This record gives sequence, C-alpha cells and structure tokens, in this order.
Amino acid sequence: MTFINQDMPEAGDTVVVGMSGGVDSTLTAFMLRQKGCRVIGVTMSLWDGSLPELKPGKPLRESCFGPGEEENIAGCERFCKEQGIEYHVIDVKEQYKKEVLEYFKREYRSGRTPNPCIRCNRMIKFGALLDGVQELGISFDYFCTGHYAKVVRPEQGIFGTDVRPYMIAGAADVSKDQTYFLYRVPSEILSKVRFPLAQMKKKDVFELAEKAHLEAAQREESQDFIGEEYFDLIFSDVPSKPGDIVDLDGHKLGTHRGIEHYTVGQRRGLGVAVNYPVYVHSIDAKNNIVVLAPNDALNSAGLIADDFVWPGNVEPSELIEAMVKIRLASRPVKARIERLENPDLQDGFTGTPWKITFAEPQRAVAPGQSVVLYDDGVIIGGGVISRTI
Repeated sequence: MTFINQDMPEAGDTVVVGMSGGVDSTLTAFMLRQKGCRVIGVTMSLWDGSLPELKPGKPLRESCFGPGEEENIAGCERFCKEQGIEYHVIDVKEQYKKEVLEYFKREYRSGRTPNPCIRCNRMIKFGALLDGVQELGISFDYFCTGHYAKVVRPEQGIFGTDVRPYMIAGAADVSKDQTYFLYRVPSEILSKVRFPLAQMKKKDVFELAEKAHLEAAQREESQDFIGEEYFDLIFSDVPSKPGDIVDLDGHKLGTHRGIEHYTVGQRRGLGVAVNYPVYVHSIDAKNNIVVLAPNDALNSAGLIADDFVWPGNVEPSELIEAMVKIRLASRPVKARIERLENPDLQDGFTGTPWKITFAEPQRAVAPGQSVVLYDDGVIIGGGVISRTI
C-alpha cells in the first residue's frame, strides 16, 4: 500500500500548538511562527495539588503529572510573550483524573498493566484539550504537537474498501518513534493534526532550539506521566491487600504487598529468595496471587485483544498479516490477525476480540497493554491485550 504525506501548515494558516514547556513543542511553535503562521499556544493544566512534593523545592519537572506544572506553564508564557504568540491554559484536571488517573489505578488493581500515555493522548491531549479550545471560540486550520510521528493517507482504500482515512506513520527519527502512543487518535481528528518534527532528528531539534536561544533547550526531558516516587501515593486512597506469591506449580514463595505493585515481566522488588532468576509470569486478581516463573516461561505464541480501533472505523473483513508491537520499546514482529471465532471465549470483551499469532514467540505479553498493528510503518489498527496464548 502506498501512503501520501499530508501537507504541513503554510504561512497565513492559524495553528494551535499543544505546548508542555519542553523543547519539542516549543520548537514546533517557534518554527511555525517563523514560517508565517498565526500560532496560538495552549497548555493543558492537569495538576490538582493532590500529592505533596517529596523533595521540597525540587518538583518533578520531568513528569507530566506533578507539582512542577506551574513552572512549566510559566516557561510557556515567557516564550509566547517573547514571540508574540497568543497563549491559553486550559483546565482539564477533572477529565484527567477520571480518564487517566482513575483508569491507571483501576487497571493495576485488576491485575493488568495500564498505559496512561495512550489513554491521555486519546482522551486528553487530542480530546479534552481540543474541546477546551473550541469552548474558547478559537477556530484553527491545524492542531500541531511536538510528537515524533506523521500523518498520511493511503492512495487507495484500506481493507478492500474505498475509504482513505487519515493515519499515523513513523517519523524520521526511529529512536524517538511515538506512534505507539497515538494509535487510538481517531482519523477524523487526525485530519487537522500535523507533526512538524516528523522529518527531524532529536539532535537537530536541540541544535535549532539552542541556536534560537530557546529556554526549553535547557530543560530535562519528560520521562513518564508520573515519577516513580509518587507511585505509592497514587494508590494510598485504598489500603493494599497482601497475598501469596507462588510458582507455576502453586508452591508459595513469599507474600506480595498488593497486586497493584506488580506487572508481567517484572524482576526487581519481588521480595522472594530462590536459587534461580524469576519474573512475574501472571497476576491472578480474583485470588490475589502473583505468579513467578523463569524467563523462558514468559514467552507467548500469541494473544487475544479487544477494544480495537481501526483507521476510519474500517475493520478488516478477513484475516490479515501485519507487523505488531506489544509495547513501546518492543521490536515489531510479523503476526497473523484474525477475528476470534470461538463463542466460548467471547465473554468479558469490549467490542470484537481478535486473535493475534506471532511469527516468533514474544516475551512478557502484559494484559492491559496495547498491541499496535503496522503496515510499512503505518498504523492500521490496534487494541488492548486481554489475555495471552
């Protein structure tokens, strides 16, 4: 299939830029301003003050959710004032709490491994934030962010139809690929979305930002949605329930401190003493059990996923083959994707479940994470992992 890169904003276009205070979004706004676009900067306000600073005076600026937000917004305001850019802060605290924080806790407490960045992109950055822009009465030609990805359209219809939806493709800097996080953004929203850093390498972004004397070039990079130090505090609203840690044969190896503190593939912090390396193999939320196993036992031949999204809402009508990723850092592997036809296995799914069979076994497939499907580097669908095969 051949895909066509979509045009970037031109001089005179009105462009809303989602800004975090980091170098990527700041340079995006700067380049569009230099190009002659009318740039409007917007920042989503997430922080509700619900967690204390663990190190007074040293807020976790490298995290999306944390007490450093005020400083981030101040940096955006300074930049926009210097550049003559209109700027707005949009309050999405309630939506973020409901759609990201509560989801994060709910998934871990059910023995699954959530991906808050995927959830945030769909529900907040490309959802509640744009709703807030609309409520301000701002009309625009494009919405741009500093993501390393690009928007394309196929020359011909997908999956045997005449539908040519807007789709996400990989950027030039493969090491910074962020497409996995964006797979749930609907095609109708992507029609107005552009990623101006698509053809740039990260080192070039820093060089241009430093050359332009942008304050953001000196900032630490955002690493996660929340710092590790805050993990226990996030879950402090409900007491953890200890339970058994067992091996694959059911022999007790120790006691866990609550299943929300464990994820498939984890090795550190297990608190057991055995004479061979062990990892979290699976989590039985119903019986409050964490199962450990040797590394080789973590391999899976495939998985079943549900809650799928497809470009333009067009589902394949028959079996397809694609490259798939089961986590952001995983290497894409060839796989066969087909509808799950066994009616005995249909219960408990969100939408149509799909069976994905790997060409080679994959390690530590974690329910709750996403499996994303690629054709020549372009996302053709994706869903949430329900169980392993």
